[in-house]
Amino acid sequence: MAHTMRLDIVSAESEIFSGTVNAVFAPAVMGDVGIYPKHTPLVTRLKPGEVKIQVEGEEDQYIYVSGGMLEVQPDVVTVLSDTAIRADDLDESLVLQAKQQAEESLADRQSDIDSARALAELAETAAQLRMIEKLRKLKR
Repeated sequence: MAHTMRLDIVSAESEIFSGTVNAVFAPAVMGDVGIYPKHTPLVTRLKPGEVKIQVEGEEDQYIYVSGGMLEVQPDVVTVLSDTAIRADDLDESLVLQAKQQAEESLADRQSDIDSARALAELAETAAQLRMIEKLRKLKR
């Protein structure tokens, strides 16, 4: 019998994923982490990127997170993020439009706050575009 753990991914809007998984890979601020059942407890910040979910007998699932927090207990993993979107639901044209707007904001910045916000938006759109490209390659 394979070892499993519970995974909950929650955004400000809704619960994106809740179920039993074999492994989770997440974009921690200090580097990507792989989590398996019975992992040592951990709390860390997440950067924008993909959460990869492995469930035995199923295709890997990918969820984009805009950052947030990851809490690991031996049998439960929780991801809290302002924004979490299933990779298949990402709209490339909207992401490219948001990237262009962030680049324009950076060029026209009025203050350091505007600059920081634009840089954060660029990081998010870059992570979304990487995920879209990765899924495109996986589906070939």
